[in-house]
Amino acid sequence: MSNWKKAVCLLLCAGMIFAYSRPVQAVLTNDSIREKEAEIKAAREEVSGLKSSKTDIERLKKELEQSKNDLTTYVAQLDGQLSGIQEKIAQYNTMIAEKEEEIEVTAAELEEAIRIQEEQYAAMKKRIKFMYEKGDTFYLELLMSSGGFADMTNKADYIESLSRYDRNKLEEYINTIELVKLCKEELEAEKEVLDEAKLAVEEEEANINALIEQKEAQILSVTSDISTKEAAIREYEAMIAQENAEIAALEKAVAEERARLEAENAQARVYNGGMFAWPCPGYTRISDEYGNRMHPILGIQKFHNGLDMAAPGGTAILAAYDGDVVGAAYNNSMGNYIMIDHGSGLYTIYMHCSALYVSKGQSVTKGQKIAAVGSTGRSTGNHLHFSVRQNGNYVNPWNYLK
Repeated sequence: MSNWKKAVCLLLCAGMIFAYSRPVQAVLTNDSIREKEAEIKAAREEVSGLKSSKTDIERLKKELEQSKNDLTTYVAQLDGQLSGIQEKIAQYNTMIAEKEEEIEVTAAELEEAIRIQEEQYAAMKKRIKFMYEKGDTFYLELLMSSGGFADMTNKADYIESLSRYDRNKLEEYINTIELVKLCKEELEAEKEVLDEAKLAVEEEEANINALIEQKEAQILSVTSDISTKEAAIREYEAMIAQENAEIAALEKAVAEERARLEAENAQARVYNGGMFAWPCPGYTRISDEYGNRMHPILGIQKFHNGLDMAAPGGTAILAAYDGDVVGAAYNNSMGNYIMIDHGSGLYTIYMHCSALYVSKGQSVTKGQKIAAVGSTGRSTGNHLHFSVRQNGNYVNPWNYLK
């Protein structure tokens, strides 16, 4: 071989050796890795946010102490706190459902990243074995077999392409290792968020129960402090009168709107006689029946205008039938309530809700989620008070539920 050929070969070989011996920097700025790092940071911020957003129940109790002398104000303020806490629980539960889905996705991504890593490692082992067995002689033989300078240049370019390919594959492998590491970190961070959200739900549910117990004790205390039973009865009847007046006003507004539609020959809603959906699915225990019964606080016979369906706070309340929401508000007696017009003078009322998911003027369908069970208003425990009215009077809900 001529001296110039040997010199060129030595220079090319030296260049290839340098390419393989220099430190390989992993390219950590690709989209997958940046995305994972951002997701891990977001998960850690979620955990921090969850820890700082929990209700300070002791502070709330101290604030409520100031209004205990006025039962109406006290109940209204406490109910506001109950609704706020229930809203937090709903948000936490949404977060839990989303996080469980994200964990499934991340676990699948981790599994795929590990599979790719194993495949890359196996391929690299084969390549390293080949290089170990052949060494530089493979490249020298390839160059030495060149027919001329142009052929040797082409082969040198080919060798450089192989070298570049090897370097890229090594960088890809390093990136995959980093991606696997980040997937594991993200999975751990997401599980931490999930655990913290579940803990937050437990703590907030305990807070709700503590406030309900406090309200029950205060209602019983105030009632027992009324000097005579007659005064207690008058207070109760005034409360019911206020409740009935609010409902009657809503019915009057509907009747006026119906009259307007009839005058314009427009179609008003008509009840078609169908049976109602059970408004509190999964919970069939009736803690207080419709009709005359012994009042739990006053200790005398009084009329109970609906069915009390016992259920945990936050349980979904469904619209019993198709209709239009004519009332969705707060009343000191009914608490958060919804009133639905089903047409033909038929209404359903859902009382003591912890949260309302529909608003006045909205149309709903049978079985649609409209609220959540709670203990707002003059209530001493989580339940749904479900009433039915026909042509301005309360009627037995069982007539529509059987």
